[in-house]
Amino acid sequence: MLEKGKISARQLTILVMLLTIGDSILIIPSSTTEYARQNAWISTLIGMVAGLLAVYMYSKFAKSYPNLTLIQVIQKAFGKWIGTIISLTFLIYFLMVSVGSMREIGDFVTSEMLPGTPIPATLILFILIMIMAIRLGIEVIGRASELFIPMFIVLFLIQTIAIIPQMEIVRILPVLEDGIKPVLRGAISITTYTFLETVVFLMILPYVNQQKMITKSFLLGTLLGGIVIFITLTVSILVLGPDLTTRDIYPSYNIARRISVGGFFERVEAMIALQWMLTLFIKVTLYFYAFVLGLSQLLKLKDYRVLSLPTGMILVALAPIIAPNFTYYNAIFDNYWVYYVITFGIFVPFVLLSMGIFRRALSKDLTSRN
Repeated sequence: MLEKGKISARQLTILVMLLTIGDSILIIPSSTTEYARQNAWISTLIGMVAGLLAVYMYSKFAKSYPNLTLIQVIQKAFGKWIGTIISLTFLIYFLMVSVGSMREIGDFVTSEMLPGTPIPATLILFILIMIMAIRLGIEVIGRASELFIPMFIVLFLIQTIAIIPQMEIVRILPVLEDGIKPVLRGAISITTYTFLETVVFLMILPYVNQQKMITKSFLLGTLLGGIVIFITLTVSILVLGPDLTTRDIYPSYNIARRISVGGFFERVEAMIALQWMLTLFIKVTLYFYAFVLGLSQLLKLKDYRVLSLPTGMILVALAPIIAPNFTYYNAIFDNYWVYYVITFGIFVPFVLLSMGIFRRALSKDLTSRN
């Protein structure tokens, strides 16, 4: 195996939770509220249920193809030529998620924290840390997540509790004013942009040292991440209302600017920025890792680490040019990305899982006849 490291079931839970939160904690409130308005919190609950079903499918996939990564499964199921084509499309998906997330990092830092700083300068610093993480392997990434999670939870609780005085329950009323259709559209957004992105763990599950705990850990991590997103989105609506939440690019970041406790605990937006950096670091690192590992398996290399530096430079080069501006990026994100994610997050894994179940049933039938 290219990767000799292992992660525990607990580390899997934490990684799933942090990846599920990912960039959603900062950008999902506005994109979901655009469709569901004040009922976006209902969309989150529906999306969470759909996400848990998808994750359950992923865990069944892992049990159907034990000790095989997604790329290895595709090669086994479709053969050399078709398998290579499908594998390359999946690797492009991993790369595009990494590039898009890197672009979000650059735009956020240069617009909110360090105005005037060139995007490549920010990305180079970020990618160097990611390359170091990739070269150290999945085991070190898992241990790093254990260090991040207490910090994230403490910051999240402080921010949420401190903003309670500014919440108004009237802002989530009336419930289902325009019917269920807008709510379902919002649920599709939050499912695809948040929960289906956990498909990347199909490249990582073979390296969990407690295979029997995969389903429980996977579902628990998704549930915990979903709860954080639900709280974040609900707080955004309760504090800002649906109109401001929709118009604001980073509603949860600007909520942190409104915190004022006792006249001395205020302007703590750096907390939400740190939370976002921690979760997005895990997300981009895992997708970056999946791309490098999958490409190495496809090319039959002996060590995936040799691809980390050139791939990292590709990410830095592509991130600034993937879209001319953030408005264009959001338009692509809102109108087309959902179909892309559904293809790789549901359709392909479902086909592979169905093939695995069919082959096992056929094998048992032939065995019983003989």
